[in-house]
Amino acid sequence: MAYLRFNYRSEALGKYIDVSVVLPMENYSYYKEGSGFQPRIHLGPNTKPMYHDGMKFQTVYLIHGGGDDDSLPYRLTSVERYAVANNVMLVTPDISNSFGADTEYGVDYSLFLTEELPVVIQSMFPSSQAREDNFIIGFAMGGNAALHAAMRRPSRYAVCIDMSGGIGYTLDIEQFKAEINGEHFSKDFYLHNATFGPADKIEGSRHDLRYMAKDLLESGLAAPKFYVLAGSEEGFIGARVKRDAELLAEMGFDVTYVEEPGGKHDFDLWDKYLRIALSEWLPLRRDPAAV
Repeated sequence: MAYLRFNYRSEALGKYIDVSVVLPMENYSYYKEGSGFQPRIHLGPNTKPMYHDGMKFQTVYLIHGGGDDDSLPYRLTSVERYAVANNVMLVTPDISNSFGADTEYGVDYSLFLTEELPVVIQSMFPSSQAREDNFIIGFAMGGNAALHAAMRRPSRYAVCIDMSGGIGYTLDIEQFKAEINGEHFSKDFYLHNATFGPADKIEGSRHDLRYMAKDLLESGLAAPKFYVLAGSEEGFIGARVKRDAELLAEMGFDVTYVEEPGGKHDFDLWDKYLRIALSEWLPLRRDPAAV
């Protein structure tokens, strides 16, 4: 596999940003039998497909949680290994503690995530531009960011997976407003309110996920398939996540809700379901020869 961490100047964010990229290079070879070239490590006949011009990978945008950065998913899970096993490319941008929003304090992380980043990735790396080849997964804060991204730009992603997304965006607008008005965020995590602004201005705004969902349904555009995961021991986060799955289903979206018995808000849960997502849930070709 190849793990790359590159840094570029984002015009959407107005600053340089780190992005982690994983490519399943172990599935390919530049060595051809009979060519006369002998690799230093040769374990028998080489049956791997060859690198070739124009090869394109299916791509998963993997969004990290609050307090993390782009490297954490790769340091604390085995998702690199799962990517190689399923022959898929991974992309994780550092979205800081932004909730994936175009924030009220003037930094446009949603614009970066859904508009600029895919263009950069598809221009600079062998990432397929086809909607059916692109997916978005997030855990914790990143789960809510993934939901929002899928609603904002449904033409970019065939599948959206929200794992434990219990902070930030939600389709339950009354719950969202109550959180903004509550003491927990206003006193202990002011960045939350600084991101979304006053509760009385949420409805109908760019932060109203339910409004965006209704707009998507009315637009006639194809919506992504949704998977929503919660652990049974995630407390209020689990209840919030389950409610989002219920609201998606009530509105008519294609959603599968999974509750992991004994699952907690931690990397043990997310590692298990990153493996399941890549090996079972996503419509991946997996065959290296198909790239």
